[in-house]
Amino acid sequence: MGEAVNSGLVKTVCRICPAECGVDVHTEGGKIVKVEGMKEHPVNRGEICPKAEAAVDYVYAPDRLKYPLKRDGDSWKRISWEEALDIIAKELTRIKKEYGSRALAVYLGQGIDYYENKWYARRFCDVYGTPGYYSVDSMCFRAKVIGHRLTYGVMSVSDYENSKCILMWGRNEYNAYPPQAKKVLKAMDNGAKLIVVDPVRTFFAKKAEIHLRPRPGTDCALALAMLNVIISEELYDKEFVEKWTVGFEKLAEHVKKYSPEKVEEITWVKADDIVRAARTYASIKPACITQGNSTILQTNGVQTSRALAIMMAITGNLDVPGGNTYSPRLRLTNLGLPNMVNEKPFGAVEHPIHYDQTREGQAMVLIDKLINGDPYQIRALIVSGGNPVVQWPNYNKVKAALERLDFLVVMDVFMTATAEFADIVLPAATFLEKTELLDFGAVMGIPYVMLRKKVVEPVGEAWPDWKFWFELGKKMGYGEYFPWSDVREAHEVLLKPTGFSVRALEELPGGFYYDCQRYRKYLEAGFPTPSKKVELYSETLQKYGYDPLPTYVEPKESPVSDPELAKKYPLILTTGSRVLEYTHSQLRNIPALREKVPEPLAEIHPETAKRYGIVDGEMIVVKTKRGCIRIKAKLTEDMHPMVVHVQHGWKEANANVLTSGEDRDPISGFPPIKSLLCEIDRLK
Repeated sequence: MGEAVNSGLVKTVCRICPAECGVDVHTEGGKIVKVEGMKEHPVNRGEICPKAEAAVDYVYAPDRLKYPLKRDGDSWKRISWEEALDIIAKELTRIKKEYGSRALAVYLGQGIDYYENKWYARRFCDVYGTPGYYSVDSMCFRAKVIGHRLTYGVMSVSDYENSKCILMWGRNEYNAYPPQAKKVLKAMDNGAKLIVVDPVRTFFAKKAEIHLRPRPGTDCALALAMLNVIISEELYDKEFVEKWTVGFEKLAEHVKKYSPEKVEEITWVKADDIVRAARTYASIKPACITQGNSTILQTNGVQTSRALAIMMAITGNLDVPGGNTYSPRLRLTNLGLPNMVNEKPFGAVEHPIHYDQTREGQAMVLIDKLINGDPYQIRALIVSGGNPVVQWPNYNKVKAALERLDFLVVMDVFMTATAEFADIVLPAATFLEKTELLDFGAVMGIPYVMLRKKVVEPVGEAWPDWKFWFELGKKMGYGEYFPWSDVREAHEVLLKPTGFSVRALEELPGGFYYDCQRYRKYLEAGFPTPSKKVELYSETLQKYGYDPLPTYVEPKESPVSDPELAKKYPLILTTGSRVLEYTHSQLRNIPALREKVPEPLAEIHPETAKRYGIVDGEMIVVKTKRGCIRIKAKLTEDMHPMVVHVQHGWKEANANVLTSGEDRDPISGFPPIKSLLCEIDRLK
């Protein structure tokens, strides 16, 4: 492992986005020449998206970061890795001596892998003595996991292929995960019904039998209304509810408050359509729900997740073929050393359940603390594969927070908007230039293990992230805690509890199943919850002071909560939906992808545009109470007339100038970037 292939075929796993598709990579003369889908891989079965097709251009992009860089006034000076590590170690040693170890924070994004990198980054934080580890889990996916784990103990995936009814809620598989989209289309060809909940007429919404278009931010109320119908009409699985749930009577009484007629007023979805959707999902077996991140980037994110998890359970669609299923996971060695840290990170007090379930800080709280320095000031920040400047809400606040730092290190594949603020910029190896261990039970709900393999040598002097953490640890004098000479040795340690070896993975380069997919596992040992049952009523939430039953709370920035503000900003702003060609803020420098989506757009319904005198393709201004951006208007009847969608991830028109990190989900701390108030105007 670690030796690149000069010429031939390597079976590995793509990491341009989180889908983790198997790919066959062809090399000639030590360079990648073609990337194809791996037909036998269980995630994608040969299908790949335009991003993976452009992997060669990604690896060999002329603007790759190739060498470590040190800020030199307004420009950059090339330095060696030895010098870069010396500077970082010296600064971190000084900061620890002057301000204490807690003055360092580390943030991991997904730009250069995440699953394995976090083990080494967290180990470094523990040895250094800082509680300040933060990650993309502060605003991506984790709130779904929290909601589902509070309900039935794990997180599930949708078994599209065996389903007879698919409820796609706030998610567009066509843009997010094309291989999964193919599975949905195949299920529909086999007669499966499709229900889509989304304010936008997405690819799948146009194909759906039922399309519900709720006001952004009101998904929880809609889910509770559907539960109202399912329970009042006795469409639930009575045997499962009686044997395997707790709190049903309390839930049944609770959802009476959410009649379809009342919820129509909240969500803009007609009561008759709510009833039809609930009956369809609950009556057709088996059925599955697929939940998008748009449902959690709002004030009610965890409670929405709870409501959807409850819907799966009481209809008898949990852990059955064609429903929502979950698989075993590999028991890997925990490389953390938490006993070396005496404090908790920022966000642990404000969002204790998020901390208890992730054992990390909440980056949205970190922003506040970077600004106000209360109760202490963070002096140094290391960012690995993250781009907070265009990914975190409220750009002006994030910019001010980064400018408060004494020392900023950014490791990435390209010079990102965040890297431009750094003191030291480090070149990162891409997923095709390093080896990583992958458990698809944790990633995709499939009991399958595989190595993401080093295919070629890194461009220039780029390093894999593991090497940075290993070498920085040794440079800081922590060599005994980073004893591995290469990542292969670390993998052996990680795999030790599993009984598998690295050699076994190398001998089966396409990966292998470490367990079979089994259903109704709760019949053997119950659910992994305190009660061993599905907790419709959560005593855990009650213990922490939260509503034990899913409860809808109107967002603070909405036409209902703040009608005066809505007079000035009468439209609903939503940001962050997936674009097939890009992953968040990545890949806009790849010509083959940029040609397909050349510029940022604000999507507006033609009727809305007409009211403002806006024509298709003209530059407009989108405003919120936090700021404004100039962006090109795209008129489309797919958008709800009261909603404006601004594409995110663009430095040229940064959607997060408009968004807010306030009014966070009280449980997860996730920001409400999907349901804010805005105004549009012609560019004057």
